[in-house]
Amino acid sequence: MSVPERVAWAVDLLDPRPDERILEIGPGPGVAADLVCRRGARLLAVDRSAVATERTLRRNAAHVAAGLLEVRTAELADLDLPPGEVDGAFSVDVNVFWTRSPARELGVLRGALRPGGRLHVCFGPAGPQPPDRITTAVGGALRAAGFDDVTVRSEPAGLAISAVRP
Repeated sequence: MSVPERVAWAVDLLDPRPDERILEIGPGPGVAADLVCRRGARLLAVDRSAVATERTLRRNAAHVAAGLLEVRTAELADLDLPPGEVDGAFSVDVNVFWTRSPARELGVLRGALRPGGRLHVCFGPAGPQPPDRITTAVGGALRAAGFDDVTVRSEPAGLAISAVRP
């Protein structure tokens, strides 16, 4: 399976380093999970869809066996992680962050990220909505959840709203 440009771009933006703890929200078929684990980072991939988590596990069995990847079927809002457990978190084309209030989900992420931890909410470059509709909603939600340094990137490969946990 080829790597979609938006997925490779999102992982490059995240820039996971060896031994970092990363959280991926909505891993889909597990393409980004493979890229993150190949860089030596430890990844927790969470998706509400059992079909998606099964695909991620199947695609990345070697990373699971190596202890680099854990996959959970769960709603992000219900995820229970120790405070400061995660160095970075990201999503690609996950609509929960702009289609309704993501306050519970962002609360989970803010708690799980260590101080200085980074969050990247990424989308492909050509979605069904105007980019400003997405960036305004996500940026506002990140600020309301107490994140700092909220920035928007729009590049040919994708759109990202990024923030830092204070």
